[in-house]
Amino acid sequence: MFGVIGGPPCPDFSNGGTHAGGNGSNGRLTGVYTDMLCELRPTFFVIENVSGLYRFKKHRSFLDQKVSQLREHGYAIDYKVLNALELGVPQNRERLFVVGVKKSIAQCAIQRKLAHGEGRWFPWPEIETYKGAKNLPWPTTTPFGGRPRRPVGIPLELTVYPLLFGKNNPEKLPNGCDFFNPHSDRFNTIFEGDVARKSFKRLHRYRFSPTAWYGNQEVHLHPTKARRLSVREALRIQTVPDEYVLPEDMTLSAKFKMICNGVPCVMAFHLATAIKSFLKRASI
Repeated sequence: MFGVIGGPPCPDFSNGGTHAGGNGSNGRLTGVYTDMLCELRPTFFVIENVSGLYRFKKHRSFLDQKVSQLREHGYAIDYKVLNALELGVPQNRERLFVVGVKKSIAQCAIQRKLAHGEGRWFPWPEIETYKGAKNLPWPTTTPFGGRPRRPVGIPLELTVYPLLFGKNNPEKLPNGCDFFNPHSDRFNTIFEGDVARKSFKRLHRYRFSPTAWYGNQEVHLHPTKARRLSVREALRIQTVPDEYVLPEDMTLSAKFKMICNGVPCVMAFHLATAIKSFLKRASI
C-alpha cells in the first residue's frame, strides 16, 4: 500500500492569480499530476489546491474533467473546501482537497457499494468547537498602540495572540528577526485589525490572520510593532513547529513564498488522521 500526496501549483486558479486555468503554465501541472496518479495507481492520493479551482465556474469544468479521469481509473473520489480556521488554525485559509481511494478499498471501509460518481463518502475532519468560527463576535479595529480588551467567547487559540505574544518570544528564535525593514510612515498609522486593503494589512492580536498569501515584499503587519511579520511569526501562523528553520542563505522573498504556498501543519494533521482512520476501517 502506498499513497501520493501533493499540491500542484495553484496561481492559475487563484483569485489573486492570472485565471489562466488548466491551460496556464502552472495550471497544466494539475493535469500532469492527475496523469501521474493514473500511471502510478497508488492505494490513495490527495490533491490540494486553492478553493478557486472549485468555486469559479470556468475552473470547475477542468476539475470535473480530472475527477472523471480518476474515477475511470478505478478510484472513489470525494472533494471538499476546508477552512483552516475551523480546524484550529488561527488563519482564514480555504483550500480544496481531493481525496481518492481505490474504489474496492473505499467500499470495504464503508461496507457498501458506491454508485458511479458518488461523493460525500469520506469522513472529512471536523472540530465541533470551531464550526462557524468566522461568525463569532470578533473585535474590529483599534488605534495602533492601543490596548484592546480580550474579547469574551473567542477561543484564544484561534487568535494570533499566543503565537506572537505567548511563551517563547519569536524574535529570540531562529528566523525571528528575518523581516523586511519598514520604509513608510504607514507602519505607524494603520489601525490594529485593519485588513481591508490588499496590502498593509495589520493583524489584530485577538483575531485570526487573513490568508497568509504574501508577495512582492508585502507581508502582514505586526499588531503592535511598526514592521512586517517576521519569517518565524509567519511560520507560526501556518502552525509550523519552531524546530523547523529556514536556511540563512535563502532570500527573504523566497522564505515568505515558501511559507505562503504551504498547507498549515495543523490542518494537514487533521486530514492525514482522517485518511489513516479511513484506511484502517478497510483492514489494510
